[in-house]
Amino acid sequence: GWGLTNESKDVLGHDNEYLNGDCHHPHISMTDGRYDGKYLFINDKANTRVARIRLDIMKTDKITHIPNVQAIHGLRLQKVPKTNYVFCNAEFVIPQPNDGSEFSLDQSYTMFNAIDAETMEVAWQVIVDGNLDNTDADYTGKYAASTCYNSERAVDLAGTMRNDRDWVVVFNVERIAAAVKAGNFKTIGDSKVPVVDGRGKSEFTRYIPVPKNPHGLNTSPDGKYFIANGKLSPTASVIAIDKLDDLFDDKIELRDTIVAEPELGLGPLHTTFDGRGNAYTTLFIDSQVCKWNIADAIKHYNGEKVNYIRQKLDVHYQPGHNHASLTESRDADGKWLVVLSKFSKDRFLPVALPR
Repeated sequence: GWGLTNESKDVLGHDNEYLNGDCHHPHISMTDGRYDGKYLFINDKANTRVARIRLDIMKTDKITHIPNVQAIHGLRLQKVPKTNYVFCNAEFVIPQPNDGSEFSLDQSYTMFNAIDAETMEVAWQVIVDGNLDNTDADYTGKYAASTCYNSERAVDLAGTMRNDRDWVVVFNVERIAAAVKAGNFKTIGDSKVPVVDGRGKSEFTRYIPVPKNPHGLNTSPDGKYFIANGKLSPTASVIAIDKLDDLFDDKIELRDTIVAEPELGLGPLHTTFDGRGNAYTTLFIDSQVCKWNIADAIKHYNGEKVNYIRQKLDVHYQPGHNHASLTESRDADGKWLVVLSKFSKDRFLPVALPR
């Protein structure tokens, strides 16, 4: 009866503007890197919106439409000191402003977005090079990072896969917030949301080259690493978060932040953790989960002959997201791993079978 009952019409709106949704990435608010049970946030990719659910009454109390962008995909929350920001990746490159007045590719881009978790107003947006995919935040409150594909700025599928490396974009949250507070921003079209430019060599961003069309971006529960999964490369890229200060101060090169790049299998999409130093990465093409040890992967990257892969487990079928218990908080306990499969097979009877 969804869309037919009075209650569901009150949620959808009585103007029939939204007839469907495409929910991704539900995440619970945190205080000092631990779940506080206050809110759950979830994004609607189809309609470029983010909803907040109050967990004390289990009701949606706010829905925010993100201006100037199309298709909110990755969503993660600031973990420390608390969830002040909800970080949202806008995936698709669109003309700016997107009102029909501008069609130049030179004036087309997408943006990284931050929503104030309490007011549910969009706090600021950052223009980026490429198409954003998934995101996560660190355990200091200073950095967020996003996988980013289409470094080629192509408009066809083959073109978006031409380069061997794309990027992880790292955002300096403190610098962005300070610039907005100081009034160093612009606005786009009719929107009043502050926008800063994070393209190229910017004070707000750094573009770390990683292979290839990276997809998932996950923070280890010890707060040491961002791990980007290659999607079109059999590798995952391990970024040392403690090197990011030096990177933003221009003391090291972009790839100096990479401390390991283990080869895991075909189609790595997302990585989760057990809190004991092991990572678990879904392999979409191989239909497996790969368990690997981060410390051994770093040793291997530094030239030691060590096998970092602990186990590969067949799963059914073509997995995407995976989550271990409490793994997106400081309290990862390594008890359970849930693997979410994208496809089904051998379940449905064929149709129109000849007699």
